[in-house]
Formats: sequence, structure tokens, C-alpha cells
Amino acid sequence: MCETAVNVEAIFNENVFTMGKMKERLPRKVYAEVKNVIDHGGELSPAAADVVAKAMKDWAVELGATHYTHWFQPLTGITAEKHDSFVTNPDAEGHMLMEFSGKELIKGEPDASSFPSGGLRATFEARGYTAWDCTSPAFVKKDATGAILCIPTAFCSYKGEALDKKTPLLRSMEALSEQALRIVRLFGNTEAARVTASVGPEQEYFLVDRDLYLQRKDLIYAGRTLFGAPAPKGQEMDDHYFGVIKERVGSYMKDLNEELWKLGISAKTQHNEVAPAQHELAPIFNTANIAVDHNQLVMETMKKVATRHGLACLLHEKPFAGVNGSGKHDNWSICTDDGVNMLDPGDTPNQNIQFLLVLACVIKAVDTHADLLRQSASNVGNDHRLGANEAPPAIISMFLGEQLEDVVKQLIETGEAASCKEGERLYTGVSTLPDLQKDATDRNRTSPFAFTGNKFEFRMVGSSDSIASPNTTLNAIVAEAFCEAADVLEKADNFDVAVHDLIKEYLTEHQRIIFNGNGYAEEWVAEAERRGLPNIRSMVDAVQSITTEKAVKLYEKFHIFTKAELESRAEVLYETYAKAINIEALTMIDMAGKQLIPSVISYTTELANSVSAVRDACPEADVSAQTELLLETSSLLAESKKALTALKSVTAEAAAMEEGEGQARAYHDRVMPAMSALRAPLDKLEMIVDKEFWPIPSYGDLTFEV
Repeated sequence: MCETAVNVEAIFNENVFTMGKMKERLPRKVYAEVKNVIDHGGELSPAAADVVAKAMKDWAVELGATHYTHWFQPLTGITAEKHDSFVTNPDAEGHMLMEFSGKELIKGEPDASSFPSGGLRATFEARGYTAWDCTSPAFVKKDATGAILCIPTAFCSYKGEALDKKTPLLRSMEALSEQALRIVRLFGNTEAARVTASVGPEQEYFLVDRDLYLQRKDLIYAGRTLFGAPAPKGQEMDDHYFGVIKERVGSYMKDLNEELWKLGISAKTQHNEVAPAQHELAPIFNTANIAVDHNQLVMETMKKVATRHGLACLLHEKPFAGVNGSGKHDNWSICTDDGVNMLDPGDTPNQNIQFLLVLACVIKAVDTHADLLRQSASNVGNDHRLGANEAPPAIISMFLGEQLEDVVKQLIETGEAASCKEGERLYTGVSTLPDLQKDATDRNRTSPFAFTGNKFEFRMVGSSDSIASPNTTLNAIVAEAFCEAADVLEKADNFDVAVHDLIKEYLTEHQRIIFNGNGYAEEWVAEAERRGLPNIRSMVDAVQSITTEKAVKLYEKFHIFTKAELESRAEVLYETYAKAINIEALTMIDMAGKQLIPSVISYTTELANSVSAVRDACPEADVSAQTELLLETSSLLAESKKALTALKSVTAEAAAMEEGEGQARAYHDRVMPAMSALRAPLDKLEMIVDKEFWPIPSYGDLTFEV
């Protein structure tokens, strides 16, 4: 029996307090004031704030809401919320009142003193404020808690320091807009009032059976498998990629889409990814801060809907060894509010001087701050993914494609680009199939930062990570490049000559960052080193880039971070790494000591008893096979026990160290190798020990049982 078709138009934005709903519910003057603040900045008057708050509350109550929350994004990388009810004291006749004031809308004081702050605030200094981000619409979230009005906010300390991911992002968006406007003004655009970074983040994820998930402590505590022998089949047949979606997964995707559409999230594309049990969802582009909010909701909703279907959604970058991990391709572009995409090359990019200047500035920004861009995509899980077969290497480079590479080459060599390559016809050789117009260039899926038509795709970002940091960094470094270009061009006596000279200068000085070849090739590592490009292999190595003199100068110039805020984030990142690896190590110790090694002992005991029983029953019988198996198992068991003891020791030593860079490096340099040393023999034992003795579901169970 077919299910009733979903009316997408009817449910889209159902749970979002959109501008359209504001326009319907607010007096004309109040609506105009709100729109002016959203478009141009400023503050709402207290009277207008009260009117907006009442309208928002009434709308939310109609959807069943009893509580509201200032929804914010602390430095944990996930979201936070504290629910307050609309209920106030009863009136004289005992009637309950539901109220929500403009003051409550605009400012909250959640304290939230236990979130990481990197020393910006002490635990005893409890005041922390949330401030309404009116550029990101409020929404109602419905779950077992009930219907909650969620108000997107920024989170800062009593002294005004940013304690979250949202505040620096908003600052970077303003910086980018201000500097990009200087560029478009140089080319005669006097109409645009704002330039906005637009983002479309693709989200990869795994789905596994929830009952099997709950039997794996490593998945529960660490989000990834810390032990696991490869299944007989992995991704080598490429049959899962874009394959027919299984009914159970399809049912999940259908519910997920509906939940996201109600929240105004334009979930557009869904498909099976390369690894078994791996999938992808991609939305349509949105303003950067709204895209960040939406991606957080996507991840949260993925997990919530999975539970309803008896599934578990894994967002870790590398939940299974030996198969592809998951990333989050961050598609980034910049557009004026009068509809011009500044990264659109047009039909003749060699003649599009504004585009060439913008391209040259982006190339300069990425080359100058490759270390910052690499750091922005660093997290604990991504260390297991970057450089593997499905992910870009840890070396930042830019792919431009044949057409733009040719244009850039001409500009560097002669200062002029007289021609550009055109897309040709693709002849299929089949009379009933149409001949196709090819793009002027192919794509490069090994590039960490690739130009893809009218945007850049930053492919390094980890699947579990917030996209706030990568986009804050992108906005900041490009704002700096625009600023420096505008400083030169605004003073030029002859603009046409100056802009051509500047484009050639930037492309010549920063051409080393352009690489259109195979980023997975070993030769590229050597070539990148010859070019002087940084190869930052781990999160721990990447952290220091945000506190360099160059980084501090950049961020303070555009009021995105203060030096203290940057230093606090470095401290948080080191602590996060150490704590995450400590949890993984303790989980391995627990699983190995309480589950895996006892299982192997039981199996070897059974095996030894079988050898004795056969010998007793038939002294002439050949028990060499059983004996060899017993010896191999016993040897690996001894290796496992030795490795477990070593892991306990180095983990305890690292945990006892003072928090900071030294401790993080101890976990990276000593604990991680000890974890690998414990995993190796136990993964071999999984291939030997009878399945009825092995206490945890295998890779095959997890990735093929959905």
C-alpha cells in the first residue's frame, strides 16, 4: 500500500518564524524596523522588541510550545539550550498567564559556566550572556520534551569575550562584507549594500543497527570502533556508491527530509556513499550563519530520527578502519545583495577583470593562511581521515581546473589572458542519446580546496565538526586579501593598469598553492615540500597556527578575535584533544580487559580442552592443527596482555600531566601508538576466535545488517 505523498510546499518552514510570518503578524512599522536591523544592523527599540516577542510567543504557542530557549553554540562544537516556560504567576483569579517580553527575547543569562572557555572565565564567575541573532530565524523544535521555541543566539562572557562559535562567525561576515564592498565599488557597483558568504555543507554519515550499536562500548563512548577486523567485503566492488537505497534506510531518509523541511532546511540530495552503511545528505546554499545553524540541526535531527527507526547515526570522521570515513564538503561563495556572485567567472573569465581580481585575492588568502585553513578543519576524528583514500591530504592546495589554470598561466607569463578554453561537445556515439555540452574543465576530488564552477569547495572539514570555524576562517582571510587589494587600487592613478598589475603580482607570488594533479599521489607530498607548502599532519600540530603573530594580526585587525580569545581557543583545543584520546584509551582498556581478553582466554581454554580430549580418546590422532592454533592464539593473547599493560601505564602518565599543549602531545605521541599496539593483536584474534566467543558485533554485522 502506497503512503500518502508529502506536500513539501505545505510543510516547508512549518516550524520556522520566517520573515513572511513576521510580516503577517507584526504591525507594518515594527516589521520595517526588524527588517532594517536584519539588513543594516543596529538594535530594536524596546517597544518593538516587546511586540516581536509577543508575536513570536503567540505563534509558538499555536504550535504547542510551552517553553523557549536561547539556542547557542558553545566551544564544545554542538548546541546548548536551557528551557524556560512562558508561564508566569497566576492572576488574582488564579488564571495562568503565558508571557514573553522583548527583554527575554533579546538577552538571556544562562550562566553556562561549565562550558570550555580556555581561561576566559573562571567557574565561579557565573555570568554569561546570550544575545538574539535576529538574522537567523527562530524555530520550534518538537521532540519528547514537547515543543520548544528556539531562538538562535550568540554567547559571550560578562566582559564581552566570545564564548561560542557564532559570535566570531558573525564578526567575520561583517568584515568580509565591508571589504568585499570596497572591491565591487571599484568596478562601479554602487547599488550593493552588503556582500554575504553563502554556504552549502554536504553531510556524510553512517547508519548502523541500534541494538548492535549498543553492544559496542567504543561506539557509545568514542563514536568510532576502537577494535575491529575487516569484513570479508568492504567497498572494493563500488556497489554501494549511488546504489539502490535499502528500504529501512529509505524510510529513515524520508522521515529525516520531512523533519528538516519543517525546520526550513532545504535538504536536496540524498544517496549511498562509498563505504557500506555510509550515506550523504546535501542542502541548498544559505547565508553562512543560517547554514551553520541548519547544519547543527541536521546532525541533531539525523541522530534523533535514527533512534525512531531502530538505527544509530554515526557522525565520526572514521567510525570503521579500512573503509572510507566521512567528511563535510563546505561549499563557499560570496554574493552581493543585488544578485552578483563574485566567484562566477562568466562565459569569458579571461575578460572578467572583477572575477580575476577576486580569484587572485582568494589564491593569495589561501596561500598566506594555509595553516589557519588547515587548523579550521582539524578535530580529533579528522586525524584518522585526512590523507586516506577518500579524503584530501593534510596539505592545503587549490584546484582551479584546466580553463582557469590556463588563464592564470597566461596572466603570469604575459600579464594578459588573450583566450580561454571552451567546453566542447561530448559525443555519446548513440543515435538516440543527445550530444552534451561539456564543462570547460573536469573536477578534482583529491583537492582540499577546489573551484567548482562558481564557488570553492573546502573538502577537508570533518563530518562531526561545526562548520562555523572553517567559514569564520575563510571569511577572515579573504577579507584581509580584499582589504589589501582595495588599499592599493583605491589610491591608483590609473585603475585599469593597477588592477592588471595587481592580479599578475598576486598570481605570480602565490602560484605555488595551485595544484591540479592527484592529491593522493606520494609524489605530491615531496612536490609540496619543495614548494614550501605546510604539511600539518595532526590536530595537535595545527593548533599553534591560531596564536602566531600573523594570525593575531589578522583577527584583531577585523575585530573577529582578540589575542586573548585566540589563546583561549588554543587551550580549549589542546584540552579537547587530550580528553577525547583519554576517553578512547580508557574505553580500549575497559573493552580489552573486561570483554576481549577474557573471551580469548575462554576460547583458548576450550581449544586446550579439545586437544586433551582428542589425545585421550585417540592417542594416535594428529592434533597439530589444534596445537598450532592454540599456540598462535596464546601468543597473540600474551601480546595483547602486554600491550594492555603498556596502554594503562602511558594513559595514566598522560592524564597526570598539566593540561595544555604538553599533555595533548603526550596523548598524540605516546598514547595513540599504545592504542594501536593493543588493537593490532586483538584484531588478529577476532579472525581466529570462534564467533560465539567474540563478545562484540563485527564490522560485517555493523555495516551489512541494516
